[in-house]
Amino acid sequence: MSRGPAETTEEIIRFLTEALRRDVGPDDDYFALGLVDSLFALELVTYVEDRFSLTVEVEDLDLDSFRTARRLTAFVHAKTDGAEPAPAHAGDL
Repeated sequence: MSRGPAETTEEIIRFLTEALRRDVGPDDDYFALGLVDSLFALELVTYVEDRFSLTVEVEDLDLDSFRTARRLTAFVHAKTDGAEPAPAHAGDL
């Protein structure tokens, strides 16, 4: 992947801020905050697939990978760099 994690996070934050019509920080859990619903979750998956040219497989559909911009960045880089995403820890939520 040609962009670094910081650039990817900024891009994801721009998308989220525009889509949710409010500022979103890199560690804001937009699901826990009630800002998104299941329909938006599908939109988020589609955005990630289209923007970063990757395929989100059924086994990738772990909410913890999608709940913050920083976690989504880790997921994107793991998929595009061929590595496995780091597991989420309950204390990170």
